[in-house]
Amino acid sequence: MAKRSKSSQRWLNRQKRDYFAGAARREGRVSRAHFKLAQLDERFGLVTPDCWILELGAAPGGWTSYLAERLAQGRVVAVDPLPVAAPSAGVEVVTGRLGDEAVASRVEAILGASGRSPMVDLVLSDMAPNISGVRAADQARAMDLAELAAEAADRWLAPGGALVAKLMQGEGVDAWIKAAKAAFDQVSVVKPAASRAESREVYAVAQGYRAQGFPGVQ
Repeated sequence: MAKRSKSSQRWLNRQKRDYFAGAARREGRVSRAHFKLAQLDERFGLVTPDCWILELGAAPGGWTSYLAERLAQGRVVAVDPLPVAAPSAGVEVVTGRLGDEAVASRVEAILGASGRSPMVDLVLSDMAPNISGVRAADQARAMDLAELAAEAADRWLAPGGALVAKLMQGEGVDAWIKAAKAAFDQVSVVKPAASRAESREVYAVAQGYRAQGFPGVQ
């Protein structure tokens, strides 16, 4: 058997100590991310049985599975270039990268076929960059993804809707939050208990979209 690298062994040890990773295994969840969204939803009342949701960065499917359990008449459009372990009922998976026009066209086709306007009630983004270890470069990539989430809200979020976006604490976050506050009635920045303490990730929860445009930070 090949010897594990030190980094992979550290990851395995951390997983063994991680309460939420253990809970995900015991409950048969796709990933520990399930609990992050559950905690955000409990606090902010994000998901209703009939809402339509655009989920960005959906793989491997932890949030998607949670949403499918919560919805009745509502639907999820889950976008990711990687495979999503999505339940069939109420979930449409779009394989590709957000920002590609082919992906945007597919999203709009799904929403248009529903008989409603091509808008959603909630945009969720759990997109994160592949970490290189170079903090400045990783932060720049994280903010690029936050900008894509803002652009998706600007394009598809209905008036009064909500946006939840993962952010990595660092340069660019304050400007992004300022732009969000100009477009939404209420913006909170929170770190769910299920987020690892050592992680720089936080979530911006923006509610009450004013539909005046959220172009993000140029």
